[in-house]
Amino acid sequence: MDMLGGLTPSEFLRDYWQKKPLVIRQAFPDFQCPVSADELAGLACEEGVESRIVIENDDGKPWQLHNGPFSPDRFSSLPEQDWTLLVQGLDHWVPDIADLLEHFRFIPNWRLDDIMASFAPKGGSVGPHYDQYDVFLLQAQGHRRWTFGGHCDHTSPRVEGTPLRILSSWDGEETVTLAPGDMLYLPPGIGHHGVAEDDCITLSVGFRAPTVDDILTGFTDFLCSQSDASDHLNDPDLKIQDNPGTIQPDVVDRLETVIREKLEDRRQLALWFGQFSTAPKSMDIVVPAEEPASTGDVAEAIHAGEQLRWNEGSRFAYYEFASETALFVDGEQFLLKGDAQPFAPLLCSGARVDMPTLARLSEDEALLGLLTTLYNQGSIYFE
Repeated sequence: MDMLGGLTPSEFLRDYWQKKPLVIRQAFPDFQCPVSADELAGLACEEGVESRIVIENDDGKPWQLHNGPFSPDRFSSLPEQDWTLLVQGLDHWVPDIADLLEHFRFIPNWRLDDIMASFAPKGGSVGPHYDQYDVFLLQAQGHRRWTFGGHCDHTSPRVEGTPLRILSSWDGEETVTLAPGDMLYLPPGIGHHGVAEDDCITLSVGFRAPTVDDILTGFTDFLCSQSDASDHLNDPDLKIQDNPGTIQPDVVDRLETVIREKLEDRRQLALWFGQFSTAPKSMDIVVPAEEPASTGDVAEAIHAGEQLRWNEGSRFAYYEFASETALFVDGEQFLLKGDAQPFAPLLCSGARVDMPTLARLSEDEALLGLLTTLYNQGSIYFE
């Protein structure tokens, strides 16, 4: 795969993923950035778009953070250099940016976080730091000098007087300058520092994994929402005990049995994780269609050859059980059985759905109804 510098996806995952950095020259040859600095500034003024400005020296204070949305005149008051504008979730708002994700489908959909854009004039950066996620740093415009290397964690020394986790006493191990189309992959925990050499835009394609806290609290909250969660512990075989203050071992045994039965329910675990990992990052991203469609409308669009695609902010995944397939879309689950099961992998393989196959499957009225539901809730649309 040219995007991986001649490596196959399997070779990349085996040798680099979560192991060591990789510099890829011209991963995207002749790359033209789909957005301009002015367009990023415009997005940063919008409600619902997560944006930040980082100023290296803000009236004598190091690495100060300012959160958007911003007023348009905020940008005219910024210094000439040494600042950075960050726009999170750019793929949610710009279809051409979302299309970049099709090059990364060798990584599971559930691992995707988003694409963040970073614009900086000369000298601009967000300081030396490390992240807890895998990231591909694609140079989209201008040039950025990256120094990276060395594993960092919560014990690494940090700069005081800033809300950001800026590393101090860190030098890195390697320095490269990226031009448009070049890309740097960094695993979690690797220190890095990117400094703009001219007006530049960097696109950060991030892949995040849930924390242990996310897993434990998320799954137990899910279990507590089930209908049997209100059932009480019973003890029909209660016996007289010498001291009423004693908690007998058989009580703890019963508690352990309840907990084990719930935690070892793989079906419930799979259903929870599918919903959890596809939940939209924001309720502003997936919005219902302005004009609800009927199944007839959807069928007509399919037979007319219109291309169906995901909402740029929607998430799709599926899990195959022994006799049924669970489809997960934007935090909701849909169970498919029999001839309907191929619908899930078809819909999840990429942002643009294979239309001839979809036309055949949508002859099933139930699947056509499901497509219509997904269209009306804003998860898919026709281009």
